Amino acid sequence: MVKDQIISQKEFDAVKSNFETARLSYQALAKSQSAQGTRVTAPISGYLKSRLVNEGEFVSVGQPIAVISQNKQLQLRAEVPEKYYKELSTITSANFKTPYDNTVYELSKLDGRLVSFGKASGNNSFYIPVTFAFNNVGDIVPGSFVEVFLISSPIREALIVPLSALVEEQGVYYVFIQLDEEGYRKQEVTLGGDNGSEVQILSGLKPGEVVVTKGAMQVKLASMSSTIPHGHSH
Repeated sequence: MVKDQIISQKEFDAVKSNFETARLSYQALAKSQSAQGTRVTAPISGYLKSRLVNEGEFVSVGQPIAVISQNKQLQLRAEVPEKYYKELSTITSANFKTPYDNTVYELSKLDGRLVSFGKASGNNSFYIPVTFAFNNVGDIVPGSFVEVFLISSPIREALIVPLSALVEEQGVYYVFIQLDEEGYRKQEVTLGGDNGSEVQILSGLKPGEVVVTKGAMQVKLASMSSTIPHGHSH
């Protein structure tokens, strides 16, 4: 067509350049092309956090199409009421419980550290933020809401039991104290603070008394049926 002067050499060179560009682009995508579409491989492993384009949309070179999170380093943010502001400087760590597996995670076991705590509440909030950073060595979902237990200065000579030792009846808490090999006494207790796995006992229990820490509910049911279950532990 150039020889016949149907098109000019300049027009021919422009068409050829566009063709070569399209050919190279096709060859680059041909290996990942299938009937379902084009497969795009991410340069890192992780979890798909958000998708920035919808199916069927056109994208340009360099346009982000998705956000991938490796979830290795996460932040935990607790909202503390203003009345506890003076105690924020004593906070050293935290535990938290997730709603999807009811597991209590300890930041001390996740290489956690206190990042900062606010000096004032927000414009539309009466809470002060406290922020921690930790390694996600478990299966913790970023962005989820959790129950946080802030840990501050230790209480000396505190009497504590695992939360699993408690039995609740109409807002009153009890523990079962072992009297002998097969005898137990149901004892009302007054609770103090807890860290998600252990709770302080303010009254009702004396040091040295043996408390059922696993299977307390089975002991309760057994006391109602006048039989003692086997397999309990202390």
